[in-house]
Amino acid sequence: MAIFRAASGEGGAEVVLAAGNPYGSRTLVVERDEDSSVAYLCSPDGTVHGAVWLANHRPAPPVVDLARINAGLPPLMPRAGTLHPEGRRPLGQLGTLWFEEGDGVALYEDDDLLAVIPGWADMNRGMPGYARDAVGESPFAWALSEALEGLRPRISNAQSYWRWRHGEGSWPSFQQFVMGHLDRALGPAGRYWDAGGERLPTVGITERPPHRDRDFTVLSTVGMSCQRMPTVEQWIDKPGAYARIELAVATREDPKDAALLLVWLSQYPWHSVTWLGHGHTAKWYHEPATFPLGPQYSGVLMVHSPPHMPDMSGFAFGGEAVRWLWLTPVTAEALETHR
Repeated sequence: MAIFRAASGEGGAEVVLAAGNPYGSRTLVVERDEDSSVAYLCSPDGTVHGAVWLANHRPAPPVVDLARINAGLPPLMPRAGTLHPEGRRPLGQLGTLWFEEGDGVALYEDDDLLAVIPGWADMNRGMPGYARDAVGESPFAWALSEALEGLRPRISNAQSYWRWRHGEGSWPSFQQFVMGHLDRALGPAGRYWDAGGERLPTVGITERPPHRDRDFTVLSTVGMSCQRMPTVEQWIDKPGAYARIELAVATREDPKDAALLLVWLSQYPWHSVTWLGHGHTAKWYHEPATFPLGPQYSGVLMVHSPPHMPDMSGFAFGGEAVRWLWLTPVTAEALETHR
């Protein structure tokens, strides 16, 4: 039995807020009817990845109202699970604050924190979001007050990050910062391509022709490390050391061909809500015959600090070290081996 239905506005519920994250990969949908309000964290196809009850607008039932849930209506929190067992007024003015990674969101009512759906919320595992009006833990919401010690730094970081990111000159200054590091590590720049288009995250590709003893060209992304990757904390105990990356590829052939690999993957973590790390692989999205480095390959292996490649260490942003992952083309058989 589903305790939250798919967010759609059907079943008599009204959608009062639909706000997408800056990367276009998640949308927060808030629904209400005369009895309760609920928020859903959805992907573009409508799949619900997280949900949280927000408020009852009439007296709470003593136990879960299964008939209401089965009818596809926003759930009512039972009396023991809400700070307002007699119900409260409809929600006021709503606003959102997305986490830097884009996989979690804080919801505000009249500028006061109302709820948080973090990236690790998962209804299938009984992990809803956190609500201000919730008491204890229930299938519909966990108490926000009991989680603020851990969530408050995330919220504060998100506020600071987006304030900086939307400020005048933020991207040019970051771009110059990365390019200066690459000048020191790889030598003078050649061509530069825009890899992001009009979608966030903003990413470019810089070409570094052969320099001194290096007889091959290096291509590097510029901008991936400007925002942390989603979901890292769900897999790594200390995500700060792995959350910021750039990608690089070495070639002795036409650099424009190798650059297509970076165009392919440079926005992938934020648009697909995932992360990339050492030892990860990516299968080419199209027919093998179209693989930029030759039809004998089917994807790439990502390696941190491979031998015989330039040392790219020494760059940090947001107080966190940035790791360069080098892309190595691999065959279909090698992709299977590294799965």
